[in-house]
Amino acid sequence: MPTPVTIIGAGLGGLTLARVLHVHGIPVTVYEAEASPTARAQGGMLDIHDYNGQPALRAAGLFEEFRGIVLEGRENYRVLDRDGTVLFDRPDDGTGGRPEVQRAELRRILLDSLPDGTIRWGHKVTGVRALGEGRHEVAFADGGSVVTSVLVGADGAWSRVRPLVSDATPVYGGTSSIETFLFDGADRHPATAKAVGGGSLFAFDTATSGKRIDVHRESGGNLHAYLTLTRPLEWFEGIDFADPAAATARVEREFAGWAPELLALITDSDTDPGYRPHFTLPVEHRWDRVAGVTLIGDAAHLQPPNGEGANLAMQDGAELGEALAAHPDDVEAAFAEYERAMFPRSAETAADGVEFSKILLGDDAARNLIAVFTGAEQ
Repeated sequence: MPTPVTIIGAGLGGLTLARVLHVHGIPVTVYEAEASPTARAQGGMLDIHDYNGQPALRAAGLFEEFRGIVLEGRENYRVLDRDGTVLFDRPDDGTGGRPEVQRAELRRILLDSLPDGTIRWGHKVTGVRALGEGRHEVAFADGGSVVTSVLVGADGAWSRVRPLVSDATPVYGGTSSIETFLFDGADRHPATAKAVGGGSLFAFDTATSGKRIDVHRESGGNLHAYLTLTRPLEWFEGIDFADPAAATARVEREFAGWAPELLALITDSDTDPGYRPHFTLPVEHRWDRVAGVTLIGDAAHLQPPNGEGANLAMQDGAELGEALAAHPDDVEAAFAEYERAMFPRSAETAADGVEFSKILLGDDAARNLIAVFTGAEQ
C-alpha cells in the first residue's frame, strides 16, 4: 500500500475496516469527530447476523471476543396487541442466527483490538476537496488537515466524504422514533418487564396503522423502547422536546388506550424523550469510480431501519479491507472490486427494508410480522 489508509469515522464500519487492515499489516489512521470513546452513549442492542455481521467479525479475528459479549436468551421475539394480549411468542431455543449484543460492547472490542494512536479523536471534518490524481485533502475544525490518496468515508448519514463521489443527499423517509428507557426495569417495573419477555417485543394497535412500540431487554434488566410513528417531520418538530413533561404528555396522547404496562414505557421513562428521524438515500444509490476514495456503511447506503445497518457497515468494512489486502499495489482495483459487490447487495437490502417498513407500519402489521417470524405466506 503506497500510503496509509485514511478512514473518516470510528463507527462499527470504520473500526471493522481498520481492524481488518491491521490484521493484514496495512497502516491505517481513523479520524473521528467525537472527543473520546466515551463522549456519548452508543445506542442499544444489535442483532449480529450469521450471513454478514458475523463473517465480518471472523475476518477481523474477533469472533470469540464477540461470542463473549452475546446476551443469552435475547432471541426471544414477542408480538402484543395494544391491550397487552400476546399474539405471538417465540422463545430463544439457542439455534437462532442473530445473537444480540450491546452496541457499546461491540464497539469496545473493536477499539481494544487496534494499536494505540490508530484513532485520532476530536477531529471533526469540515470539508474534503480533490487535489487531482486520486489525492484528497481533509480539513478539520481545529484548522488542521491531512492529504491522502486512499480515503474511505465511514462518516454516516451526513457524510462529508460522500460529495466527492455522489450528489445524493438523505431524504426523510416518513417515520421517526422516540426513544425511552426504564433502567433496571425488570425489578422496578415488573408488569412492563413481564410484557416485554426475555428479548424483543413488538406492540401494535391492530385496529389502526402507522404506530408501534419496539422494546429490547438489555443488559442489567434495562428496557429500551422505540416508539415509531408515521408522521411528517414537521409534526415532530412541533413538539417541544426541551420541555420533557409537555413532550411526554404529547407522545402519551398518541398511545392513548394502550395497556398501562406499555404506557409506562412513556410515562415512567428514566430519560427525557427525544426523537430520531429516519432518513434514507436512494435504494439504487451508486456512483462512478472516483480515484482514491470510496464509502462504506450509511455514508454509502443509508436505509430505513431494518436491522441491517450495523451488519452491512461491518460487512462493507471487512470486504473492503480484504480487497485492499488482496491488491496491495493497486488501490483502484481494490476499490472497484469492493464496489462491484457492495452496490447490488446494498440495493437489494434497501429495497427489502422499504418493504419491511411497510410490513411493520402498514395495515395488518402484527399479522404480517408474525408471518415473517413463522415463515407463513402473507
